[in-house]
Amino acid sequence: MSTATVTSSSEITLVTLQKCPADISFLSGIFQKISELGVNIDMISLAPAHGAFTSLSFTIADDDLGRILEYTSELQERHNIKMIVSSGNCKISVYDPHMKNTSGVAAKVFAAAADVSTDVRIITTSEVEISLLVTQADFNETLDAMEKKMNTEN
Repeated sequence: MSTATVTSSSEITLVTLQKCPADISFLSGIFQKISELGVNIDMISLAPAHGAFTSLSFTIADDDLGRILEYTSELQERHNIKMIVSSGNCKISVYDPHMKNTSGVAAKVFAAAADVSTDVRIITTSEVEISLLVTQADFNETLDAMEKKMNTEN
């Protein structure tokens, strides 16, 4: 019997900052400023550095986008950072307390998404959870596929 649970949330904005300085102090400053603006960040993904630059992606509530736009516009101008924003997304999370010591959980998650040709925007993980950010258009079908796949033994 599976111990996995599948949860979801909606109205999520993905912000990607391309060509960010690959300096931890700079990245720390981004999160500090967003915190000062009272915006909660959920998913975070940092691409490997390419020379002195990297790409940083994070998610916020759709309602919080207006609060960070002035700041991210400043980043674009001062540091020649390219910003990509995608709103109206949904997050599907698979939690399994046994995931750390169980092979195949990630395979099932990716298979479920592949079965319905999901447009996955970003993936984050921990030892016990895998979260996928998907488009609103793909949400219902992906959620159904995920729930079915996670409740099967194979």
